Amino acid sequence: MFDYQAPSDLLKDKIILVSGAGSGIGKAAALAYAHKGATVILLGRTVEKLEQVYDEIEKAGAPQAAITPFDLAGANDDNYQELVNSIHANFGRLDGLLNNASILGTLTPIQSYSLNTWNQVIQTNLNAQFALSKYCLPLLQEAENASIIFTSSGAGRKPYAYWGAYSVSKAATEALAQVLFLELENTSKIRVNTINPGSTATKMRSQAFPGENPEKVAKAEDIMPAYLYLMGNGSLQENGKQFDAQ
Repeated sequence: MFDYQAPSDLLKDKIILVSGAGSGIGKAAALAYAHKGATVILLGRTVEKLEQVYDEIEKAGAPQAAITPFDLAGANDDNYQELVNSIHANFGRLDGLLNNASILGTLTPIQSYSLNTWNQVIQTNLNAQFALSKYCLPLLQEAENASIIFTSSGAGRKPYAYWGAYSVSKAATEALAQVLFLELENTSKIRVNTINPGSTATKMRSQAFPGENPEKVAKAEDIMPAYLYLMGNGSLQENGKQFDAQ
């Protein structure tokens, strides 16, 4: 497991946007960031799930979060611009962006892969991450320093047979992160890194490995040290790198 003990005020006064914040790794990250002092913007498709995370943050006495319902699979330029305008009006900047939302698609040979499913996975896992990063860059540039984190996958660093669009989308995510890093390296205070969460007990994991005992793999909360480290000021020197959460 990634070895890092985050101080209690690690993210004090920081504004952080988390995609896929309603469940799984996104939910765990949103809660972890809030517990360390951040104001978290909860972005996701299902309002009820976002409200549950919001309530948990409130109950913990952490800074009040913001709920932002958003359909990454169907959003267009205007939707992203409206999102950014709203964040700017309410907060003025972003200190962090966690590009985390993903869907699995189907596990099947390329020859049998549905074009519609392929497009949905690429749209959610890759195109939406590109768009969020692109439109949020001006907000991130307003911060004293800022961090963009992409949740990657072992299936992206070493593609798996039958994992089709998911594996391709995560390999492309690694490339997207590198392009961003290279473009921003000498011109801004924004750092860009990826995290491979490893085997983690999430709904997506249970879809991919239905026979697996979830007690035998890490919980989402267990892998948060890597996510906290890369979002805090202790990682200002980390840029353009691949990290393993466990």
